Amino acid sequence: MWRGILGKKIGMTQFFTEDGRRVGVTVVQAGPCPILQLKTREADGYDAYQLGFDDRKENRANKPQKGHAGKVGAKAKRFIREIRLREPASGLEPGKIMTVENWADVSEVQVSARSKGKGFQGVIKRHGFHGLRATHGVKTHHRIPGSSGSLTPARVVKGHPNPGHMGCDWVTQKGLKLAKVIPEKNLLLIQGSVPGPAGGYVVVRPAQPFVS
Repeated sequence: MWRGILGKKIGMTQFFTEDGRRVGVTVVQAGPCPILQLKTREADGYDAYQLGFDDRKENRANKPQKGHAGKVGAKAKRFIREIRLREPASGLEPGKIMTVENWADVSEVQVSARSKGKGFQGVIKRHGFHGLRATHGVKTHHRIPGSSGSLTPARVVKGHPNPGHMGCDWVTQKGLKLAKVIPEKNLLLIQGSVPGPAGGYVVVRPAQPFVS
C-alpha cells in the first residue's frame, strides 16, 4: 500500500484547466525516493517504510549515514522520513525507487512540512487580536494584549493566548487538489499553497491510499 512520497517545494505558478480556468498551483518535486528500510510489526512494533530524498554531498555525510543508505545501494540522503502503514507492506522492498508514475488517478492530497518561522510575535499577528483604537489617548498601547488574568484564580490560565514564538512547526495541510502530475520530470502541481518556504522539504500523501 503506497501512502506517501518525499519531495521539495519548488515554488508557485499558474495552471490552466481544461475549461480555461486559471488556478494557482504549487510545484513540488516528488521523488525519486529509494526505500531505505522496511519496518515490520514483528520486529519494530509497527509497519512502515523509510524513504530518503535529495543526495548529500560526499564530504557532508558521516559514516552512519553512508552505511545506512549503502545497504540498499543508495547515497546518503538529506531528508529521511517514515511512512506508516496500516497493514504489512506488499510489493515493497528495500532499494525500490518510488516515483509519481502511478499518481495519475490521485485527485486529492495532504502535504506535511515545516512552516515558515516568524520569530517572536505579538498577539495581533500570532492570534489575530484586534487591539485598541489607534486614536488620541491610547498612545503606544494599541497593540498590547490587555488583561490576561483575574482575581480568580489569580494567575494566568494555561493556554491563554500571549506573545511568543510563531511558526517553524511541523504542520499538515489537508484537502489539497492535485491539478496535474508530470512523471517524466517528477513534478506534482498542487492547487493552492502548501506549508514551508520554497526549497523546503515536504511529505505528500494521497487523501485515499492506493495499491501500487
